[in-house]
Amino acid sequence: MESKQKNIWANLEWKVIIAFLFLVVAGWLNIYAAVYDGEHSSIFDLSCRYGKQMIWIIAALVIALFVLVTDPKFFSQTSYLIYIVCIGLLLVVLVTGSVTKGAKSWIGVGDFGIQPSEFAKLGTALALAKLLSAINMDMKELRTKLTAIGIIVLPMLLVLLQNDTGSALVYCSFVFVLFREGLSSYVLIFGALTILLFVLALLVNPYILLSIILVGVLIAYFIMHRKNHNNKFIYFLGVIVFCAIVIFGVDFAYNDVLESHQRERIEVLLGKKQDFKGAGYNVNQSKIAIGSGGFFGKGFLQGTQTKFNFVPEQDTDFIFCTVGEEWGFVGSIILVFVYVWLCVKIIKMAERQRSNFARLYGYGIAGILFFHFFVNIGMTIGLLPVIGIPLPFLSYGGSSLWAFTVMLFIFIRQDANRNELV
Repeated sequence: MESKQKNIWANLEWKVIIAFLFLVVAGWLNIYAAVYDGEHSSIFDLSCRYGKQMIWIIAALVIALFVLVTDPKFFSQTSYLIYIVCIGLLLVVLVTGSVTKGAKSWIGVGDFGIQPSEFAKLGTALALAKLLSAINMDMKELRTKLTAIGIIVLPMLLVLLQNDTGSALVYCSFVFVLFREGLSSYVLIFGALTILLFVLALLVNPYILLSIILVGVLIAYFIMHRKNHNNKFIYFLGVIVFCAIVIFGVDFAYNDVLESHQRERIEVLLGKKQDFKGAGYNVNQSKIAIGSGGFFGKGFLQGTQTKFNFVPEQDTDFIFCTVGEEWGFVGSIILVFVYVWLCVKIIKMAERQRSNFARLYGYGIAGILFFHFFVNIGMTIGLLPVIGIPLPFLSYGGSSLWAFTVMLFIFIRQDANRNELV
């Protein structure tokens, strides 16, 4: 037994652990810089956010150690139970949760709060891996597809009901797992075209857009009709009906479902409106902060945009602004490189697993990490809408840090046991 434990520690992917530690420490230092208070200048001051983040980090390291000494079979055997607990917590939030920044997504525990939606991603990744790793499950079967989609959509809908659109969209990253397991590439193409249609529906009058599509479909039909493809009529009709549903559905949701501030953010992103003092304020100040860092940055604690609180949420959703201003282009590229390397490394580790469960779980974690990293940085530089999701391991907050730590170290533990089927 002792020899087996020694092999586990020897088999750990220490490069990934070092990358994790780098990101956590970088996050702590940037939180310190983002909310620096001269009257409480010690980074260990527990009355400030950077002092509290230190507590979250210490707790995260203890959790990581606990995960590493746990039998990897525990996570596969309890996957559905963990998923059910996460769903239960999401339901509790809807009933008793507290509202923060317009989203009812927190459960108060004394002076602290826990955000179940962060842990629900972990539960979904485990349950999806457990489902698809079952012997009789085949992604080509409709039953498997519907069950997998159900596992993903249920927590996604519950998070949407909390008015936390950003966290809900993260669940789209699980398509990456389904694609790896044999989901047709046509589904991804269909999804990409649907997104394109969604964006066009926001830019063009719905009746004009549908008329253009109708003309295009009719031209395509008559061209194929000459080639004796008479049986294609039903498909072309289906395309028109689908486009009409999406276009008018988007129009209805945009005008009758979204809040005014959400519509303003979309209009600013699409260039339909410029509002540097309102909906576009965060992004505009973020871009100024990042751009002011230049090539090498202004230096630690020297960021004027950061120091004078020009950027809202600069220690949480917009933590990358501090990186850009104080670390500059060089520091930002290093950070982006670490994230990209970590995602690619996790995929490579997933492919070397003998256990289907471990491989699928690895792809799930890679998808979640990439989505968070890509969208968070994309929104801070104005390429994507502001949807309010944290930058993994960097943003302030215990729930996010703990959830990502558990997700990552469960996979590291699975990988250390890769020579055995789990």
